[in-house]
Order: sequence, then structure tokens, then C-alpha cells
Amino acid sequence: MVKHLTIPTRAGVLAAVVAIALIYAQRPLVAHDGYVLCSPVNTKSIYTVDPRNSVVECVLVRGKKFVASGSLDEVKVKRTWYPWTEKVKYIPKGSIVVPGLGDSHAHILEYGKTAQLELEGTKSVDETVKLVRQHILSNPDLLGDKSRVIFGGGWDHMSWSTRQFPTSKDLDSDPVIRGRRVVLQSKDCHALWVSLAALDTCGEIPSDIEGGVVVTDVNSNPTGVLLDNAQELLKLPHPTEDELRSRFLTTVKDALSYGLTSIHDAGLDPMSLDFFEREVAREKSLPIRIYAMKHFDEQELYWGNTTIPYSGAANGWLSVRSVKIFADGALRTGGAALHHHYHDNPSTKGFMRLSEDVLVSVIPRFLKDGWQVNVHAIGDRANGLVLDAFESALKDANVTALRPRLEHAQIMTKEDMERLGGLGVIASVQPTHAISDMSYAEDRLGPSRVHQLYAFRSILNSGTRIALGTDFPVEEMNPFKTFYAAITRTTVSGQSPHGRGGWFPEQCLTREETLRGMTIDPAYASFTESTLGSIEPGKLADLVVLSQDVMRVPVDRIMETKVVATVIDGKVVYGDL
Repeated sequence: MVKHLTIPTRAGVLAAVVAIALIYAQRPLVAHDGYVLCSPVNTKSIYTVDPRNSVVECVLVRGKKFVASGSLDEVKVKRTWYPWTEKVKYIPKGSIVVPGLGDSHAHILEYGKTAQLELEGTKSVDETVKLVRQHILSNPDLLGDKSRVIFGGGWDHMSWSTRQFPTSKDLDSDPVIRGRRVVLQSKDCHALWVSLAALDTCGEIPSDIEGGVVVTDVNSNPTGVLLDNAQELLKLPHPTEDELRSRFLTTVKDALSYGLTSIHDAGLDPMSLDFFEREVAREKSLPIRIYAMKHFDEQELYWGNTTIPYSGAANGWLSVRSVKIFADGALRTGGAALHHHYHDNPSTKGFMRLSEDVLVSVIPRFLKDGWQVNVHAIGDRANGLVLDAFESALKDANVTALRPRLEHAQIMTKEDMERLGGLGVIASVQPTHAISDMSYAEDRLGPSRVHQLYAFRSILNSGTRIALGTDFPVEEMNPFKTFYAAITRTTVSGQSPHGRGGWFPEQCLTREETLRGMTIDPAYASFTESTLGSIEPGKLADLVVLSQDVMRVPVDRIMETKVVATVIDGKVVYGDL
């Protein structure tokens, strides 16, 4: 049968063209918020971190999302036919593109607070006190008002020759400091060194504090150092909204300059989440993606069944669907809960900040009510008890689906490492902790136990997913130091207790594993792997342009890496394209 074809008239064709034109005239002109980003000619330098770890020539960004990746010809197929279509932009020669970087464990407001007076790197008590004195003298507002509280952080008694805790008297021996309330956070954020005036705010100090220690002298008098839960004894005025916002913006500014596009805030200060939510209500957005862990306090009523977890508020910038629980203290300050006594202090095995009964009771309840449970656990005893609680929770909840996390997972028995993978628990670890602690680790743990510390390769081989972070301000925010530490296990000068080959080099990660641990794995750990963590069509266009190829350059050049541009939702938020 021959079909009759209807030949459109000239008027009909014109009418059709006009109709199509009207349709496109009503569409928003999106061309100028789209672009093709390409490697230098004849190179592939865009690391997508997709399931195949593909490295491609170009990526097409349109609006807030990645639309296509591949060669320029492949990407062109996806481009619009507009005469004002997307521009092709080329990154500088030698540079690369990676997905937006994530930090899976950090403390946002604490970083901004510590930045007021940074004490990292001091070599003695006297040197630290001098920094406090100089800070007061150089700030007229502080100098002229003795009622102001002076905050700082980063001191590390383990890097001092004495390796002894400082005292209030050390601060008050300086006439400029004397009589002022001074509160100085330790490097690991598990101790406060305070002046006499600050110590007086504690009132009557109890002789015993569950989950904490007030350091005392031979006469049982407080010396001015408060460990873990004892820090809560201080009674200080709450920071103002302006002070909180200043701390927040300080952190964000530095984070974007380092290529961070998302941060998991680990709930050290319960004020943080309240501030983030107020900031969203005020600004309708945030300048960086935040995955916030809600603070747990065993003294409060259980709230897991009265508070609803949420994801992607403020157009995907804020998520609150996890709870942060502290199981024990820290290795540096001797509070990590161990199975056996400290090698350098046989009088203690550390301590739990929460009892085993609380862990076994609370963890299954939170999981059953739909919360991801993220537990700070440093010592091998603490990690074992937390895994016990996770394992028992399988009776009431699908633990794997809720992706519980061990925050730090620093010292673990071989059996618990294997159990970690079998349970589907995520290990949220910090490679820079390893190179910070390796100088004193064997003294603290002894030769038979030290190999269990920061055993990243063993944990990964157990089938566990690893999400990498810094724990800033405990360590530097710099993600390139994280990258360097993970693959070398040496100081940035190439040293370690085991020589230039690295401290327990068999525990090193590969560059590919490390990049995934800083991109797609933090996304998985925050339930956002379908929208973040890799450069794939349909995902949000978060990316970073780095000044050099960290996947190939010699390790001694990694720390030279700079961020050329940071992009969130397709828009440049730092640097330039």
C-alpha cells in the first residue's frame, strides 16, 4: 500500500518554526550557567572516581549538575544547539580535576575558635605561655577588658621535652595573664588547660567524675587540666551569635581554599547544630555542604524517637541523620580505653566515657529509630565494646542499611578488624593522626601492641569501607597532608620511627584508595553517594582543580599542591576557571 504524504505548505513550515521559537523563548536561557571543562590538549586529567576509576578528557556542567564526561567529541553530543551554547574551558597545563573533596570527621566551629589563638607546634610550656601573653598584648579589646574569656588551642604536651601536663600556675605566673579566664584546648580536644580564674568557675570540684579526670597534684589539689567529661565542669558565658558566625566563616574560608566541598561535623560542641540550623533559616542556604552529627548526652532524655532525621535541607546543603556518641577518651591524653594498661603508665588502662550498659542500650534504639550511629572509639577495649553493641543491634535493625560508623577506630584487635568488615560498619579514620602519634606511640602502647594502631590496610582488607578525614582542628585541615600521610606514613620531611620507608609501611593505602577515601567514600558514609563524590552524569557538579597531578607526582612534591578552583553546584566558590 502506498501511503499518501502530506507536504507542508510554506505557511505551515513558518507556523511550526514560530511555534518552536515561542517554546524556546519561554525557556530560561541556561547557556551561561553551563560549560565544558577540559584537560589540556591531548591529555586526560579529569579523575572521575566512578566505579571504573575512569580518567577522561572533558566534563560537561549544566546548571548544578554534571551532564556528560568523556572526550570533547563525546561531550559535544550532549551540548545544546543554541548559538550561545556552553563555552569550552581548559584547565592549566599540569593540573587535574577531581571530585569535590570531603572531610569525614571535623569540628567546624571549634576550628574557627582555635584559630583565634593557635598553639600548635610549641615546644615547651614557657613558649606556649608567651604566645598567650602576646595574643593579649596585641588585641586592645582583650588587654583592656579582663572579664573577656581568652580561648586558644593546639598545645601538645607530648611534643614537649617534659611530656608533663601544664598547670594553671604556669599561666598565672605571667602578670599580663594573671587574673584572666584563659581556656586552652589540647591538640586532641580531649583536655583543657585553664587559668586559676577559669578554674574557679567550676565551683566545688567532685572527687570522682565518670568518664573524665581532673588532674591533681600530690595534695589532691586541681592543677588546671581537665580531661574529657571533666571539661564540662567549666561555667563560661555562651558565645554570641556574631562570635559563632565569625568562627564559622573562618572555617569555611579555609575549607574552600583547600578544595573541601563537604564536611562531616562530628558533634564535639552541641551548639554547632543549633547554629547551622539558624544559619540556614537566616540565609536559606550554607556556603559549604555540612553533614552534621547530633550530639548525644546520656544525662538528657532519649530523643531518637521524638526527633526526625533529615537529609539535604537548604537545597542539599545540610543533613542531620546521625548521632555522635563518645565511647572513650584519646591516646595522647591517656584516656583511650585499652584491654591492658598503658606501657608508659601501668597504673591505668584509660577509661570509658560511657558505660557498656549505656552503649548496649542506646545504640540499638537509635538504629531502630532510623539514625546512623557514629561512635568515637580510640582504644581496643572501646572499639570492641562498640562493635559488641552494633552486633547485638542486628536483632532489631538492619545495621548495614543504616551504615553505622566507628569514628577513629585507632587501636583494634585483629579479631575486631575482621568483625568490622563482616558487620558492614564504616571506619572513619584520619591518616594525619598516624604521622602525629607515631613518635610516641610505641612508648605509650609497647612493642607488642603498637602494630594495631592505625592499621588502615588491615581494616580495608577486612572488607570495611574507609572514609578519610582530618579531625580538624586536632590536625591540619589541609587534605593534601591527609593524602600524603595515607600513602607514605612519614612526616612531610620523609621521616618515621621505621625510617624513610614509612611507619609500618604495609599499612599504607594506594593513591587510588586514598582519593576514593576523600571523595566517594565520605559521600557513602553520609548517604549521598547518588548525588556527590564522583564526576558522573546526574550528580551535583562539585569539583576541584588542583595545580598538579597528585596521582602521579613524586611523593615529596604532594605537599606543594594548590587549589586552582573549587566548584560547588557548578559555580566557582574559590579561585577561577
